[in-house]
Parts: sequence; C-alpha cells; structure tokens
Amino acid sequence: MTTVLVDYESGNLHSAEKAFQRMASEGGHGAVQITADPDAVAKASRIVLPGDGAFPACRRGLQAIDGLEEALVEAVETRGVPFLGICVGMQMLTGWGREYEDVEGFGWIPGEVVKIDPADPALKVPHMGWNDLVIDQPHPVLEGLATGDHAYFVHSYQMKVADPVHLLAHVEYGGPITAIVGRDNVVGTQFHPEKSQHSGLRLIANFLGWQP
Repeated sequence: MTTVLVDYESGNLHSAEKAFQRMASEGGHGAVQITADPDAVAKASRIVLPGDGAFPACRRGLQAIDGLEEALVEAVETRGVPFLGICVGMQMLTGWGREYEDVEGFGWIPGEVVKIDPADPALKVPHMGWNDLVIDQPHPVLEGLATGDHAYFVHSYQMKVADPVHLLAHVEYGGPITAIVGRDNVVGTQFHPEKSQHSGLRLIANFLGWQP
C-alpha cells in the first residue's frame, strides 16, 4: 500500500510527510511518497492533497502539471481511492472558490469557498491558531476524536457546504467555521493535521486505515 502526498508546489510538505510516515509506520500502512508524477498518483492506495495559499493559485498549480489532475480525478472518481484534502486541498473539493475571482473546484462536495466574516469585529482574519473542534456527526476518520479536541488553523477563507450531511465538524470563530467535511471516499480538513499534535495524528492514522 502506498499513500501519495501530491506535490504541486503549494507549500512545504516536510512536516506533513513526517507525520504521515510516522503514523503509517506505527499502523503498518505501507509507504508514504511525495510526488508530482501522474503515474504514481494513478497507482496510489491513498491520496493526500495539501494546499497553502490562495485557491486560484493552487488550482492553477495543480492544472499546470501535465496529466496530474486527470490522474487524481480518475483515481478518486473511478477507482474510489480514499482521498484527504488539507487546507486549500480541502477547499478545492467544493464547487467554487470565491477568493479574488470565481474558480471552479472539483465539485465532489457541493458548496463554495468564501471569505471568513466573523460576527464579532474584534476577531481578526486570518483565523490563525488553535481552536476547539465541534463534532457534528460520526465518521471513521474521527474515531477517537471528540468535541473539545484542538486543531491548528491558518486561513482567511472557509468552505460553506451546500448540504449539512457533508459537514463532519466545525469550530466557532464569530460563527461556525467548517473544519472537516466528508462524502463517500473523500474527506477534507481545513486545519493542518500534521500541526495539530494528538488530534491531527489520530485523524491521520484513522485515514490511513480507512476503508470507505
């Protein structure tokens, strides 16, 4: 079994690689590979799509690598490969990103990505730092996690899901902020699990053992 972390120059993958390698080793879940090779993505047992920065830049960065997005879509949609999107990698699961301009996402989880607008003007954007998860519904990747567990966020835009059945967890920051989404063989976290200590490592371990 091989878990692929997709490298499309969206940020530093070093900490994510270390966290996934640690949990894969502890759980006997095979190898972890960072790659931009469409052939490797096509053969992967699990796919992780990280993302730092702006939605449009991440979308175009992915599309700029010949054959990469096509291999990813075929693996997820046709083969049903378990998929985890992180930060902007999660945001790209939705139908549209509204950051600076309207950019189409994968459309796997209906909704849109919009700027965070806290009800309390004293709350700053970006939403940065630790926040308490609120679990909205059970899911295998959330096993062992509970409301009140901490996760680490850095973002100015958030996903608004069209159907609440896809919302697995949120946090409160002048209103609800989507934290974890899921549908079929696809899950996503707005926070960085590789930086979220126990909670993040537990989620990674759950994902590596998940059989949708």
